[in-house]
Amino acid sequence: MSREINIPSNRRWKTAGWYILAYGVTLIILLPVLWVCFLSFRTSSEILNNPFSWPESWSMENYKRAFATLDFFILYKNTVIVAIATIVLEILITFMSSFALTRMVFKSKKMQNLIQLYFISGLAVPAFILIFPVYRITIMLDLLNSYWSLILPYIATAIAFNTLLFTGFLRGFPKEVEEAAIIDGSGLYTLCRSIVFPIITPVVSTVFIFNILYIWNEFPFAVTLISDAAKYTISLGISQFKGAYSIDYGGTLAAGMLLIVPQLIFFGIFQRFIIEGMTAGAVKG
Repeated sequence: MSREINIPSNRRWKTAGWYILAYGVTLIILLPVLWVCFLSFRTSSEILNNPFSWPESWSMENYKRAFATLDFFILYKNTVIVAIATIVLEILITFMSSFALTRMVFKSKKMQNLIQLYFISGLAVPAFILIFPVYRITIMLDLLNSYWSLILPYIATAIAFNTLLFTGFLRGFPKEVEEAAIIDGSGLYTLCRSIVFPIITPVVSTVFIFNILYIWNEFPFAVTLISDAAKYTISLGISQFKGAYSIDYGGTLAAGMLLIVPQLIFFGIFQRFIIEGMTAGAVKG
């Protein structure tokens, strides 16, 4: 015989309140995106004269002009190449360094903490103050206007955040699993590749998602290090609607929507991996 579960009314009201708050915050976050979407269907004069009114007529001219002005296939291709190369290399580098930090036995605990602090301290350094030295180094290495001119700085700026996530999870990783694998004859390479790395997949997924969204939107390094139109990324390509004496606001907003929509779809599909990755190290078995 089934039993009916009675939920106290105050608990129901509390749950409803949290849902209303969550939906309200979500609406506030989405309002700028919706506003940009509405403006992208209006002319530049309407955007400047009356930006907050509902569009009287919906026109696709801005999107037609965006596709006519920009080669989105080239822009997306360049962005994807840079993103994939960057993420593969930075995950490999930061996973190995984080594994060493959490598994190596140091003579001094203070030294271990200092090395980890050195890796994580990059979070306190704004990437914008690095643009000029990175530009000079790029010229010295003859990498200007190449994919590597963006890949290397992106790897460097991601090390601190990735190390923070990897070390936080690996410190709570059950060492008994590693010890059992070593007893069975696994070497260091096999241990990392076949045992540890597959188990930390939630954290790897989180690192992947955060970094690909950062690379997709990054502009300061791209505009400084890339001047060849054949190597433009998507964020850099959109800036071409700004001229020396005028700005095509309609075309800029239409192109901006073509930048935002793929991110929203990507984030909507993979958001559960972000939650799993951020909470994976917080639950001890």
